[in-house]
Amino acid sequence: MRMYYRSYKVQPGDSLYSIAMKFGTSIEELLRLNQFRSYTLYIDQPLVVPDNRERQVYSVQTGDDLYTIAKKFGVSVEGLKRINHLNSNYVCIGQLFAIPEVNDVNQSIVQRNKRQTEYVIKSGDTLHQIAVRYNTTIESIVALNKLEGTALTVGQRIRIPVYSEVVVNVDNASVRQRPGTTFPIIAHMDRGAKLALIGVQGDWYKVSLFNGNQGWISKTVSTLRAFDGSEPIIQILGYYTLSEGPTLPSSYESFVANTENISQNGLFLFRINKDNPTTIDKFGEFTDNEVLELVRIGHRNNVKMLATVHNLLYDEGVELAKQVVHVLVSSEQNMNAFALNLVKLVEKYGLDGVDIDIEDVLEEDRNRLTQLYRVIGRVFDNRGYFFSTAVPSKTGPQDPSVFAKPFDYPNLHQPTDQFVVMLYNEHGWPGSGPGPVVSIGRMEKVLRYAMSVMPKEKIVAAVSVFGFDFNLQTGRAAYASFDRAMALAAKYNKQITFDVETQTPMFAYKDEQGVNHEVWFENQASIKAKAELANRLGIRGLALWRLGMEDKGMWDMLENEAVVRKPGLEQ
Repeated sequence: MRMYYRSYKVQPGDSLYSIAMKFGTSIEELLRLNQFRSYTLYIDQPLVVPDNRERQVYSVQTGDDLYTIAKKFGVSVEGLKRINHLNSNYVCIGQLFAIPEVNDVNQSIVQRNKRQTEYVIKSGDTLHQIAVRYNTTIESIVALNKLEGTALTVGQRIRIPVYSEVVVNVDNASVRQRPGTTFPIIAHMDRGAKLALIGVQGDWYKVSLFNGNQGWISKTVSTLRAFDGSEPIIQILGYYTLSEGPTLPSSYESFVANTENISQNGLFLFRINKDNPTTIDKFGEFTDNEVLELVRIGHRNNVKMLATVHNLLYDEGVELAKQVVHVLVSSEQNMNAFALNLVKLVEKYGLDGVDIDIEDVLEEDRNRLTQLYRVIGRVFDNRGYFFSTAVPSKTGPQDPSVFAKPFDYPNLHQPTDQFVVMLYNEHGWPGSGPGPVVSIGRMEKVLRYAMSVMPKEKIVAAVSVFGFDFNLQTGRAAYASFDRAMALAAKYNKQITFDVETQTPMFAYKDEQGVNHEVWFENQASIKAKAELANRLGIRGLALWRLGMEDKGMWDMLENEAVVRKPGLEQ
């Protein structure tokens, strides 16, 4: 989409904020367009501003929320948030909204889908003009193309960055509120931490942080890296659990060793209380200090830290899990109490938000479950916390899965900041027969349905990093981590076959009792195929269930053959 600009003279009483609001842009964009190094303005100072068309403005009324406003004007919630530079779904009475035209939204989608990766220099071009045109920075273009200066020649071909980050190159780096050493420190980062780049001012990089805030880091303690989109660019949500036995270790070692390639971490450590479903219990044996230490490690490596709260694995089984949710959603009072207890959980451990993993639900509670999510969304928006949910997968509204029926994708996603679609277990449930836990074909079908009813930028595809050892005589399947699968293949001297159709590794063997088995699992190659699909479809990224069961080569692949985008630039 071609952008147009015009000149504007600063008037008495103007500030960068008031000018940005007047022309439907941001302070950061004005700084970039005018190559400012400070926030100081003077009367009659000429500025370059976007030449936006005059837009309809709406004042928020009692009872309004983003969803009702979007519906009233036939636009999307995401379009409203984008054009009004909103980071949450919270609105207040009297707040003014610019209303996007439908064509604006459509053109924006087309522009995001069409990435320009190369540009041929024309007469009169400058790096500043090119950076403004493609919403990047001069420094990113220089870094990506390994330019020695800013001089350009007609006909020269340069690559256009689509994502840039800075990497901390000292043991302890400070992120400050504004560009300068006199401003307050808002975060500390460890060596190797990666931060998404937003802009540049003088000797400082503007970056986004794990909690959605923005800050500034000195060029002297960080290194800029830029990417042209030739490799997958995705977020990675890693799920964290305690040990589940000798062959299923805890996620700790995997997490602390790979924080540079983890965008978010979901701590699967909390469960809805079966006796009082408005409250939340610890799931497993751990101390508060252990959680606080995990959060500290995550934040110092720019990882968004979430409490994954679920209704699973009660001793009494699935029917109790359904009744727990039934009681929880039975009244608005219960829903509000639960949402406020989620807030207490987040604040107790200094987390950034929650990932609600409610799975076993009665079909009759479908609408009430959606209302619960609306309540959580309002409460979390008011406080600036992140609301993610993980839901069973379905290929369409008529998907026969009883497990997935209670989850109303078109409405359930609306109050959330992130929608995690759990693609496992395609095979591995009782009676499924042998096969991949997540095949590439079904993954695409599920994601395309989800994309048809919600913005693709909020979708995360949850995939397995584990597999199953299928006993073909009993029909049962046993969990198999990557290491367990490799040990079985070595024990029975079996070659690994990579099934091209499903993009999954597997092998077959006969045990000492003469019983035939098939082992289907995940490795570096199968996760790469899923990362490439996520990137091609334009969704936010992948979630990995769970850390500690994976092929360690997967992390080398993510470091060298993909780009893991850190949090803070979500659409």
